[in-house]
Amino acid sequence: MCGIVGYSGHRPAVALVVEALHRLEYRGYDSAGVACVQQGSLCVSKAQGKLTQLEQLLSQEAPSTATTAMGHTRWATHGAPAVRNAHPHLSNDKSLALVHNGIIENYLEIKNELLAKGYSFYSDTDTEVLVNLIQECHKQEPDIEKAFAMALNKAHGAYAVCLMDKDQPDVFYAARMSAPLILGVGTGENFVASDIPAFLPYTRKVVFLEDGEMVRATSSSYEVRKIADLSHVDVSVQTIEWDVQAAQKSGYRHFMLKEIFEQPKVIQDAMSGRISASKDEILLPELDALPVPGRLTIVACGTSSHAGLWGRHLLESVAGIGVQVEIASEYRYKETLIFQPGEMVLVISQSGETADTLAALRRARECGATVLGLCNVVGSSIAREAHSVLYTQAGPEISVASTKAMCSQMLLLTLMALYWGQRKGILSSEKCAEYVQSLLSLPEILENSLHDMHDTAKRLARKYAQAKNFFYLGRGHCFSLALEGALKLKELSYIHAEGYASGEMKHGPIALIDSSFPTFAICLNDALLPKVKSNVVEVQARQGHVIALTNKGVDLAVDDAWIIPEVPGVLAAYVVLPALQLFSYEVADYLGKDVDQPRNLAKSVTVE
Repeated sequence: MCGIVGYSGHRPAVALVVEALHRLEYRGYDSAGVACVQQGSLCVSKAQGKLTQLEQLLSQEAPSTATTAMGHTRWATHGAPAVRNAHPHLSNDKSLALVHNGIIENYLEIKNELLAKGYSFYSDTDTEVLVNLIQECHKQEPDIEKAFAMALNKAHGAYAVCLMDKDQPDVFYAARMSAPLILGVGTGENFVASDIPAFLPYTRKVVFLEDGEMVRATSSSYEVRKIADLSHVDVSVQTIEWDVQAAQKSGYRHFMLKEIFEQPKVIQDAMSGRISASKDEILLPELDALPVPGRLTIVACGTSSHAGLWGRHLLESVAGIGVQVEIASEYRYKETLIFQPGEMVLVISQSGETADTLAALRRARECGATVLGLCNVVGSSIAREAHSVLYTQAGPEISVASTKAMCSQMLLLTLMALYWGQRKGILSSEKCAEYVQSLLSLPEILENSLHDMHDTAKRLARKYAQAKNFFYLGRGHCFSLALEGALKLKELSYIHAEGYASGEMKHGPIALIDSSFPTFAICLNDALLPKVKSNVVEVQARQGHVIALTNKGVDLAVDDAWIIPEVPGVLAAYVVLPALQLFSYEVADYLGKDVDQPRNLAKSVTVE
């Protein structure tokens, strides 16, 4: 959540920073601001609302000549969305400006100490407390870098921060602790940002800062040090393989729609290099050094949790591994974590920075568990802290609502199930080859059907967009897809929706069904179809309207039968998923909602 950009170079810095903040809009925000040094003074401009409000404000000011600046898009944590709470925040003596993501847990204690020393506060934020703590430390320590580190060592919590000093107009400082922050290394310019797309048009060379590290950067140099003792850190510069084009809409109306239509390629990319030439063996060298787990605990949040619930079916049926799926925000606070010999923990996160999932990873490691990470972002915290990591290779996902990331997570979970099944000797080469053949056919099936699915989604969206409530029903592996379908409708259109295992309807929820409460039922042509049909009839007996996502030849008397290609077994989910996503997308778009940036949500949830 939130977006930080810092820049020092040879270009007009304020305009560049605002442009970079636009590329971080997907992270979610309610206000924005920029800071630079002009004629020996810190100049701060900030506005509530979208970046267009900030741009309008800047257009009324004299053009900035600064070549160093920083900016921020804020998502409210401490203090309501308001200009007074927007970043950057100035110290009382107006010598320092700070932008900050995360939460300073002991800010009230620090604030009371500063109030007693005569400091005043003009916002409700913990960030203003931190910048004034830096000012106070600067009184004792003339070197601002040392004063910055001194203040950060007194602050407890999660943060990514960028600092500017009016006496050093061509320098920015930045630091991270349990919140994402990446250094971009250019030619005659350096950047820092919450995510790579911010500076991708200018450089693909990055340094992934570790927790407890800080950087001092100018246009021509940078140095990374430990916050604890200011010792020098040798860092490696890595090159990002994807380019700015991958992070643009490419003619689609929204990033979400583009990312839904990218799923055929996502499946291809996720399989690349992971299937043997003979197509009867799965290659996951990342797992070769680890034992096959006797039991697996999957820990994740939101959509990633639904991917884990879906993957459980394959891991149990194909690999014979017992699986339990835990919500990270609950798992991290369990009083006791007990691991049996041979048990492994798998944490799943698109960003690799999800705060609850990262905390769960650390807790599991402290308790002695082997932890495997599954994420999309190279160099992210989860990737670095897990014993081993599998990358989904989905490319940048910009829309807040996750689509292709879930598809890629499901694909990796499928490959893991096949890989472990073969290592255990319970999955034959012949059976593995059947699964591989089905997987290899998926991109073409989706390419040939996504446009028709989109047309159907448009038609159904217009028919059902005025509903106030929705049920999503599924059995077996489709239960997790029902949960995901309901989540997508909620977060995009703000229509209340609940996902249920079909057989649970009669245990309470069916009391809600009436003619104004439609149901979206996943009715695939599989062994559970007779049971799902019975549940649909139960809904119809209460005058409920039904959309059935089903296959050709299935006999269903429903209001709307949505026919999708038939794919055998659990792999049918790869066709079900985009249909659910397209329906939610079209409902939200028809209702005029902000599809890529739903209200109250952020892409990377880096606070509790």
